[in-house]
Amino acid sequence: MKAYKILLCCGAGMSSGFLAQAAQKAANTKAPGTKVAAKSQSLVEDVIEDYDLLLIGPHFASHKDEFDELAGQYGIPVEVIPQSVYGSLDGNGLIDFALDVLNKS
Repeated sequence: MKAYKILLCCGAGMSSGFLAQAAQKAANTKAPGTKVAAKSQSLVEDVIEDYDLLLIGPHFASHKDEFDELAGQYGIPVEVIPQSVYGSLDGNGLIDFALDVLNKS
């Protein structure tokens, strides 16, 4: 299985940081070598080209077009993290979701 670099984005990076930690534990088992990082919205533009997938918090769903435009320059897919995964900090669910997105792109 290919190893990916997945970037999570939320406002200040706090909740996505906890989710990224949980997702990294799941990734170590489900997709060895995959790296999961969390950054605040203000830093995404500076690092996006280094990733394979951008996942944004549900509260950023209304800004998805802007993220699509930014990530699209590098051919990177953008998806909104499902509220059920985000709200429960479900690392396994996030990795399953991310791998599903990456396998379709």
